[in-house]
Amino acid sequence: MKVSKIAKEDIKDFYYTYNWIGFNAEYQRYRFFLENGKHYFFHETRGTKDDYGWNEEGDTTAKGTKVLNDQEWSAFYDLIKDGEVEKRKEHLEDGDAGPWFYLYWKDDKGSIQEYAFPSLGAQREFESYCKKLREETPQGKALGKR
Repeated sequence: MKVSKIAKEDIKDFYYTYNWIGFNAEYQRYRFFLENGKHYFFHETRGTKDDYGWNEEGDTTAKGTKVLNDQEWSAFYDLIKDGEVEKRKEHLEDGDAGPWFYLYWKDDKGSIQEYAFPSLGAQREFESYCKKLREETPQGKALGKR
């Protein structure tokens, strides 16, 4: 079952995660969420240079949270509104770095949360918007590298 046209006011949380595990590993998370009546954007970037393996908390290079105004939340919604969500499924693909997308919304029934953009172009526009917000977000303290 696929669901589309989710109302802006029904969205609780949206996650974007990219995680390349290998030489010069990369991790990027974007999150848009509602908390205490306010909309937020969160980002976290991790990276490992000249090494193999998972990125851990100590590999964080940038992290921050920003309160979104109504225009910024509307711009986010405009970028995802034409996508679809379906029931979560197990992915057994070997070596897939993503990105993966999850949308938590009012009627998701705890499982209808796996999001898909309508096109690769729409996904790229979303990623560009996230990069713009990331640049405008006050950065949390970058943690030490291993």
